[in-house]
Amino acid sequence: MKVLSNKNNLQVLHEDNHIIIVNKRVGDIVQGDKTGDKPLSEVVKEYIKDKYNKPGEVFLGVVHRLDRPTTGIVVFARTSKALSRLNDLFKNRETQKTYWAIVKNKPSQTEAKLVHYLKRNEKNNTSKAHLKEVPDSKIASLDYKFIKELNNYTALEINLHTGRHHQIRAQLAAIGSPIKGDLKYGFDRSNPDGGIHLHARKLVFVHPVSKETLTIIAPTPDDVIWNAV
Repeated sequence: MKVLSNKNNLQVLHEDNHIIIVNKRVGDIVQGDKTGDKPLSEVVKEYIKDKYNKPGEVFLGVVHRLDRPTTGIVVFARTSKALSRLNDLFKNRETQKTYWAIVKNKPSQTEAKLVHYLKRNEKNNTSKAHLKEVPDSKIASLDYKFIKELNNYTALEINLHTGRHHQIRAQLAAIGSPIKGDLKYGFDRSNPDGGIHLHARKLVFVHPVSKETLTIIAPTPDDVIWNAV
């Protein structure tokens, strides 16, 4: 897949009149928050404004988010028509999302379906995975399989069936396999860049306007462990 770069260091994976899809880096926030840090949405707006010499404000709709320490595919809408249709696609789970994760403790099965009930803790911004339903919990489901065994780690491919807060992080931690660098969910040390080894690798969905099926794949970050995968 062609990856375009530019002065904003933006990796553009797909671009047309209605949508733009980028490869998020560690530390990027998708949308502005209380930190006041410049969000990815603003960087993408600047890119569009520069590339097409657009006067005035650029329209850009945020369709979904990735956690700040996570990398990979993020979709933005360039038109209001695309935004409303993409919102429906994501809400109705009409997308196929595949993630890659690096974990230290190898799961006991090479592939499995995990089903938990996740309860969110707003105070410390975490979710806890329970085997049985508890008050205010939501069911969470995913499949994982081994991709590759490395010296000290295991690379997993994960397909999401639901889209809960910190779902992959919480569910893998619940089976004793927290993601590399994820201090919040029990990994023993942080990554030097403050990120975690969780990457939104692949997304398959029907284009909101042209109706063609798009398959987007995001290259992994350039580091020793991802390069080994």
